[in-house]
Amino acid sequence: MTRCDIADPRLAGKGKLRIEWAGAQMPVVEMISKRFTKEKPLKGLRVSACLHVTSETANLMLALKAGGADVVLVASNPLSTQDDVAASLVKDFGISVSAVKGENRKKYYDHIYAALDHKPHLTMDDGADLVSAIHKDPKKYGRHILAGTEETTTGVIRLRSLEAQGKLLFPIVAVNDADTKHFFDNRYGTGQSTLDGVIRATNILLAGTSVVVCGYGWCGRGVAAKARGLGANVIVTEVDPLKALEAVMDGFQVMPMEEAVKHGQVYITVTGNTHVIRREHFVRMRDRAIVANSGHFDVELDIESLKRIAKKVRGVRDCVEEFTLPSGRRIYVLASGRLVNLSAAEGHPAMVMDMSFANQALSAEWVSDHHGSLEKKVYRVPLEIDREIARLKLRSMDVAVDSLTPEQVRYLSAWETGT
Repeated sequence: MTRCDIADPRLAGKGKLRIEWAGAQMPVVEMISKRFTKEKPLKGLRVSACLHVTSETANLMLALKAGGADVVLVASNPLSTQDDVAASLVKDFGISVSAVKGENRKKYYDHIYAALDHKPHLTMDDGADLVSAIHKDPKKYGRHILAGTEETTTGVIRLRSLEAQGKLLFPIVAVNDADTKHFFDNRYGTGQSTLDGVIRATNILLAGTSVVVCGYGWCGRGVAAKARGLGANVIVTEVDPLKALEAVMDGFQVMPMEEAVKHGQVYITVTGNTHVIRREHFVRMRDRAIVANSGHFDVELDIESLKRIAKKVRGVRDCVEEFTLPSGRRIYVLASGRLVNLSAAEGHPAMVMDMSFANQALSAEWVSDHHGSLEKKVYRVPLEIDREIARLKLRSMDVAVDSLTPEQVRYLSAWETGT
């Protein structure tokens, strides 16, 4: 019997349709799945995945199962689970899922440890919560692990910290660092889905609105570009002078947060760091400022400080809480400071996740083949996998590219030819 903890099995019918809809926009994962069905490169592998339980993730799980893996899936965020998708994975496809939208912290970690009770050979993380749990009790949970993969920037930061301290127990492939992942998922996916979440939660008009984007990494670039495309006046805050300079050269205003709070109407954090917007910022914001986070963990907004200084808190819309300050000014926090694109909307479009999850599937195959020769360190996705995914994606879009001529190959590999 399939092990599971889901909200309602009766939602499976709707979930199956969502999975099919997403799958139709994920041609690269589909091609990989067809090859996996024939070759079974993951046969005998137990895989525990801690990812956002969405229709796109469901298609990755089906590809892994087609490859022969025994898969268990739990949520990487308490608010991102699509309950109908979870139900369909269990009922229609026989995949073990433990995830309920809105689950509390205890339930969330109960599910994490349930995934580790699967005794996985391979972990798949989005935020490194599985790996962190393994490292807290390696004797109990680390005995069978061969390798892992990591989906997001925040998780890679945690894993590189473990590696730097010499504490990483097994090799990890940083899927997030693949060009076909962060160029597209972080920039185009986060850019579009974050604003989708803000708009769904609030129904505000962004044209003419001052939007403060905190952080100008790949996610921040995407959010800033999409906000400008919708007519917003975009301000960027940064701590990295190179990224700040890039934002200036891209045509955005750049200023410290203490200055930005005088101008912003909507604030979006995408830094991967803690307490980016703090008490001293909240108290200076204009009336009815809207604050959202699209970083992986709910630490970028100092919500606890905001609660302490607010004289009144109430829910005013789905995913919108109103905090009234002693001055009478109101601040609206979206999705309790959690990932707004997945809590208030549906996350990245399937067409973008197609490349991210193609990286996950092929990285799983790669570590299955090479884990014996890998060190306990964080690896980039091999370049040949990155290029293969780009090639397959272009093919699915009916886009052709040139090839180097023999003369060009020789020229690029020689030193003799000069001016």
